[in-house]
Amino acid sequence: MCGIVGYVGPRSAQPILLESLRCLEYRGYDSAGLATVSEGTLHVRKRTGRIAELENLVAKHPAPGTFGISHTRWATHGPPNDVNAHPHIGGDGIVAVVHNGVIENYTSLRARLTDQGYRFVSNTDTEVIAHLIASLFQDGSNGQNGDFKERLVAAVEGALRQLKGTYGLGIISPRCPEFVIGARLGSPLVLGVGENEHFLASDQSALVRYTGRVVFLNDGELTVLTPENFSIRNRESVHVQPSIHQIDCSVDDVEKGRFEHFMLKEIFEQPEAIQNAMRGRLDEENATPVFGGLNLKPQQLHHINRIVLTGCGTSWHAGLVGEYLIEEFARIPVEVEYASELRYRNSPVDQGTVLFAIAQSGETADTLAALRESKRKGVPTMAIVNVVGSTIAREAEGGIYLHAGPEIGVASTKAFTSQLTVLTMLALFLGRMRHVSALAGARIIEQLKGLPDLVRRTLQTDEQVRELAGKYSQCTNFLYLGRGYNFPIALEGALKLKEISYIHAEGYPAAEMKHGPIALVDEQTPTVIINPRGVLYDKVMSNLEEIKARGGPVIAIACESDSEIARKADDVIYIPDAEDYLQPVLSVIPLQLLAYHIAVSRGCDVDKPRNLAKSVTVE
Repeated sequence: MCGIVGYVGPRSAQPILLESLRCLEYRGYDSAGLATVSEGTLHVRKRTGRIAELENLVAKHPAPGTFGISHTRWATHGPPNDVNAHPHIGGDGIVAVVHNGVIENYTSLRARLTDQGYRFVSNTDTEVIAHLIASLFQDGSNGQNGDFKERLVAAVEGALRQLKGTYGLGIISPRCPEFVIGARLGSPLVLGVGENEHFLASDQSALVRYTGRVVFLNDGELTVLTPENFSIRNRESVHVQPSIHQIDCSVDDVEKGRFEHFMLKEIFEQPEAIQNAMRGRLDEENATPVFGGLNLKPQQLHHINRIVLTGCGTSWHAGLVGEYLIEEFARIPVEVEYASELRYRNSPVDQGTVLFAIAQSGETADTLAALRESKRKGVPTMAIVNVVGSTIAREAEGGIYLHAGPEIGVASTKAFTSQLTVLTMLALFLGRMRHVSALAGARIIEQLKGLPDLVRRTLQTDEQVRELAGKYSQCTNFLYLGRGYNFPIALEGALKLKEISYIHAEGYPAAEMKHGPIALVDEQTPTVIINPRGVLYDKVMSNLEEIKARGGPVIAIACESDSEIARKADDVIYIPDAEDYLQPVLSVIPLQLLAYHIAVSRGCDVDKPRNLAKSVTVE
């Protein structure tokens, strides 16, 4: 969850570390810190709170030096405070360490190191790593710099062999000038390749201002950075030939531009994101989508008889919509599993099962673990991810990129609608191999091509939704109801409201309201009913009537052609008429806007909601 940045080169490290760290603040904002080295002296600066607090500190007490490491924290072990903030120091200041991940055996290591005389000042598991490296990196009085560097690498490798858990690490030592070490196991780490300078980061977006070339480290790899070069070695200390990739985003992608928040910017980027998800993938001549990265032969595709979709949070909601789509179009049984549960279940596996792991970041720890467990059982694994070069993308046997561009806001918006778009195309792709006719396929493709314009029209509800947000922002409970394709959208709408406004909200299938949730209905509890035109329209209207009979206020999401619903609901947000399988993409947008504007009206930090981080890389 935490963000790591490292730098070594000819420039002052402090401004580079701070600027890059701002791009990673979505990964954690409990505290922030940095460490640099100048003339053999280690300079450590850290503060509780946002990166702005760290900036205020270094403005008064600069950290000189041309190499260093930095960190923005999402707390796991120990509360957010200055002492628990990273970097952590090993021994008598011989090493400094920043860490993303969880060390599971830190308690036993801490006890052993305490017996050896090492003094712990924090509540973190990371301080164990620092002292462990220091214990193996004995301070020789007459060693040359080269000797120290070799010994530091050996000490880090020796420490890593004793750790159980996950880590992304940045390490420096005042004994080793112009020398930064990085290592990863289960937590993402990217190496940036510059001209006579090199970088380390948890995410390539932090490096886009400084370099266009990156290397994605694999699990078990360790990298050594100097200004002139870098090297990578695996767990067996065997050097690895790096594969250098071009960064797939620009500086504009990681700036807010004219928008007040990244979340609002990303909501309004959805027409382009959806267009990018479809670009080059619609074969109109054969009335089918095409995917170049599935890496499955036609015979394998024809013999799929069960699909498992797995993800967490918003990605799990996308999987629920995917279940409806694939079963409707392709008639293939689909199961949607929470990745956190699937990774520990001994679910039956039969021939013909394929797993699709859905994740925006491609680094979600539970989703990655579920994918790996499925691979062990011989299940073909596919990925639906946004971040090119991410761990899930690299470890899956095939997959589909979203191409939505960087998503900085913690609450996912454009990645979700891009996931829905890809899943719709996947359902049609599999359907055309089975039951969907060429005529029907051509009609669906034509509808898909018009989707970005329908989204643009839906975004025109923004001002109306902002006014509604002012009306309902002081409510403390919300219900969200939908049926069919829009049931998962009720879940997603409720999640968005919870995430960024801290209002309690629950999503249900509309028909389930009578089986308990209707007890919550009163004059202070709004119900958001998602009811575009469709086969279940009248059923959901009956639920609306039941809520109104009990005095509950109703906000309805309805089609523009619906002239009836306004007579029954308190407020109506209209979306363009569309086929039922496209309605989720449209109906979720007013819910994203509603959550956003309510959160803003309540004074919440929309892009950095409390207790949350964008990429969940720890279990």
